Amino acid sequence: MSKIGIDDLPIRDELKGKSPYGAPQLDVPVRLNTNENPYPLPEPLVQRIAERVTEAARGLNRYPDRDAVELRTELARYLTKTAGHQVGVENVWAANGSNEVLQQLLQTFGGPGRSAIGFEPSYSMHALISRGTGTGWISGPRNPDFTIDVEAATKAIAEHAPDVTFITSPNNPTGTAVEAATVLALYEAAQAAKPSLVVVDEAYIEFSHGDSLLPLIEGRPNLVVSRTMSKAFGAAGLRLGYLAAHPAVVDAVQLVRLPYHLSAVTQATALAALEHTDTLLAYVEQLKLERDRIVRELRALGYEVTPSDANFVQFGRFDDAHAVWQQILDRGVLVRDNGVPGWLRVTAGTPEENDAFLNAVRELKKEQEQSA
Repeated sequence: MSKIGIDDLPIRDELKGKSPYGAPQLDVPVRLNTNENPYPLPEPLVQRIAERVTEAARGLNRYPDRDAVELRTELARYLTKTAGHQVGVENVWAANGSNEVLQQLLQTFGGPGRSAIGFEPSYSMHALISRGTGTGWISGPRNPDFTIDVEAATKAIAEHAPDVTFITSPNNPTGTAVEAATVLALYEAAQAAKPSLVVVDEAYIEFSHGDSLLPLIEGRPNLVVSRTMSKAFGAAGLRLGYLAAHPAVVDAVQLVRLPYHLSAVTQATALAALEHTDTLLAYVEQLKLERDRIVRELRALGYEVTPSDANFVQFGRFDDAHAVWQQILDRGVLVRDNGVPGWLRVTAGTPEENDAFLNAVRELKKEQEQSA
């Protein structure tokens, strides 16, 4: 059989030459490259999941609740409690991971002949999902410190009049948070260009020093806040994401959702996790302390560190970031080379995992100083 590659197939032009999203999955002692929560779910929650899934299994001959009303109600209760803004079931939508939430938004508000803008470096799936839905992608500017250049960003929005604007706070891979004033300035610019959707991606918000931007949705029907249970809830394997927005947005995304897209097992597992919110958020507090320790230790070693409001830290600067990535890997620790020139990213792990990482960079720093 002749060797045929992806680009030899009749795929869409905008997908040719592209690579799928993914981080290296290597068998090493310490993996700190995918922003996972390092703490396994507590045993009482594991038992509660088993109980709820067992109950759901008895009805698997039937389709699940198509609108996931109970789950959305509990998500709304969680948001109201933690974000300081009252939302109801009508404001919340859930899907298989925040990526499916973003995909549904782009299927609804983007698509062929439409465009989306993001401010890079940022979460690479925004561009990938845009292209996957036939939405044109526009790369917007950031300042040298990785904050959003508000003047340049509003100018880009006015020039391109995108149909969807992405704002990531805290930003991945840099960890930087976005101020409410910046979101409001970009929202007003987007509405002035033409009525369009603005999506605030808050995948890491529970790790932030500041508050959620969720209250900004009040009186702004074209503003959406997306969330995930993968990070703070320690449930990356669950694949559950959700959004909060005006009820009209929730109605709109249902035009493109697949029938019964959230399985009964997924809904049952997520509901069990929401029953243990206080315990899971206590792990978040531990991770925030560990993240801040990593920042202090790296700076003490002389590395440059981007201020982080997430569960990861971007550090550098390196003449050859990939070479440093390999040297850290050779010491048994896997971090992330995101392709941001001169920088690497490390996820906050357990204290023992973080010690292994810090020992690796200490050794590396010592070797560099001895060879200088």
